[in-house]
Amino acid sequence: MTAASAPPERRTRAIRLGPRSWLALVLVSAVGVAGFGWPFLAPPESALNAHAQDAPWLFAGLLVLLVAVVAATISESGLGPKAVAMLGVLAATGAALRPLGAGTAGLEPMFFLMVLSGRVLGPGFGFTLGSVTMFASALLTGGVGPWLPFQMLAMGWFTMGAGLLPGPDRLRGRAEVVLLAVYGFLAAFAYGTVMNMAGWPFMSALASHIAFSPDASLATNLARFLAYCLATSLGWDLGRAAVTVVLTLTLGAPVLKALRRATRRAAFEAPVTFGDAPR
Repeated sequence: MTAASAPPERRTRAIRLGPRSWLALVLVSAVGVAGFGWPFLAPPESALNAHAQDAPWLFAGLLVLLVAVVAATISESGLGPKAVAMLGVLAATGAALRPLGAGTAGLEPMFFLMVLSGRVLGPGFGFTLGSVTMFASALLTGGVGPWLPFQMLAMGWFTMGAGLLPGPDRLRGRAEVVLLAVYGFLAAFAYGTVMNMAGWPFMSALASHIAFSPDASLATNLARFLAYCLATSLGWDLGRAAVTVVLTLTLGAPVLKALRRATRRAAFEAPVTFGDAPR
């Protein structure tokens, strides 16, 4: 191969995040973990448990932190206008896919797109894309409420996880598609379980065997939470996981190829050139 010839395929590299972007991501994730897990973390005598009905409004402030993550990622990673436009296109596509299965046994094709996008674009851009997509879909479907910051966090983590999978520069072909299908299956259940934690503490106390009890022990509340998940969301999670696996196995290879081609054209990372330093 001559020096002038180009390699047959240029690898697409994930966006490199700066320290402020990583700090914002860690902070919002830490607040998110506290927001989701406070029923298990707060002691029974805590005032938070005594005023549980106010908690969703307090955690709605997470939306502001998520916007900060998006702003830091875009500004510090040096994205060009084409890359920012691609973020908008992918978010709009995911938002448009969500209503197709809304209200139908958890059949949500947007999760398949988020898995593949996170794999191609990396964890930082994946978190941003997942959060923005959920926000856009909420505006599209009228699903804006105190639960929205939790959905944005959960979808951000879901998409970020795909970007953290091993072998982003080496694994290709059927093996990569199978890896993403397995991740999508497991992460679909994880997403449903995490979202259950956002609503479970506020359900009616009449369902005494599965409702959160501020006076119960950690082990008792964990058992109640597991029963709540099995009784209320198992069918939805299974439908979401099945659709994600089927779409990934059937459409994963061409969609991955298209996403990688689009990211190269969007110039997510400027090509490295070598030459004499200016004197």
